[in-house]
Amino acid sequence: MAELYRFDERRGKGKTTFFDRQELGQLLNLYSRRVASGEWRDYAIDQDSGGATFSVFRHTLDSPLFSIAKRIAGRGRNKEYVVYSGRRQLKRAQTMSEALAILEKKPRVIS
Repeated sequence: MAELYRFDERRGKGKTTFFDRQELGQLLNLYSRRVASGEWRDYAIDQDSGGATFSVFRHTLDSPLFSIAKRIAGRGRNKEYVVYSGRRQLKRAQTMSEALAILEKKPRVIS
């Protein structure tokens, strides 16, 4: 026999993590510059119990090129930002500006 599963009992157990206006402004500023240069074309914002994630794509159906995750550590007081390329962690920082710095640097040819 089937069991009744009440969703409202599961909701609200933890505090929701989201990007605030300043953080979202920084993300969209970087995104718009990369779109203008033709490098990125799409983005997605996801929320789960672990935090919020901003992912950028070259093409809509591709895997994300980069993901910037905001995580709350401890009792909700310590924020950390993590930049991923696929499953590889590129940078972990305490502020959004520090985390995005790795994406600001353009690769260059070394001769």
